[in-house]
Amino acid sequence: MTTELSPATVWNDLAEGNERFVNGTPQHPRQDVDRRAETAFEQTPMAALFGCSDSRLAAEIIFDKGLGDLFVVRNAGQVISDSVLGSLEYAVAVLKVPLILVLGHDRCGAVLAAIDSQAEDAVPLPPHINNIIEKIVPAVRRVGGPTTGPLDPQTVDASAVGREHLRDTVAELVQRSEMISAAIAEGTLAIVGANYRLLEGRADPDIVVGIV
Repeated sequence: MTTELSPATVWNDLAEGNERFVNGTPQHPRQDVDRRAETAFEQTPMAALFGCSDSRLAAEIIFDKGLGDLFVVRNAGQVISDSVLGSLEYAVAVLKVPLILVLGHDRCGAVLAAIDSQAEDAVPLPPHINNIIEKIVPAVRRVGGPTTGPLDPQTVDASAVGREHLRDTVAELVQRSEMISAAIAEGTLAIVGANYRLLEGRADPDIVVGIV
């Protein structure tokens, strides 16, 4: 059961599954008819994963997990919103997951769009896309230099922006959710922020809140 698992145990399990994926030796566990029947009326996921919607970040595949193993929340650029917070609080309060994995990645389209949006000749974005991109702009500015005025996108390190945005996302999650921050303080929950490398397939931990 999920309540019997520690944050460290779950993170180690996910890391081992990712290593199998990287090495091309996945086990594809818990993906059969029996598992489908087993999870039809109850779910007890081991972790919640909040990541980017990018089609190359299929959570269960890259961590070699199966049906019912991960409670997955995704949006473009993995930006915090009320719906994201509510979903993750549900995972913690109701499903009792001991770990939240926040997953960013390289070559992220949302990160690249945020960088491009700060160019002098930037074309205005559609409003709903702009609402997402605005959450990433502070990371662009910290990496790109001046806090005001146009930037040359060619001089901004997109990988560094992605890492900064990942850290911002984790910090905002803890700051805005009293439930999640309290669970971390009690030792029943931890957050790992990791960057996924598309070509290699590896999820590298970058920031940890809590004990893993």
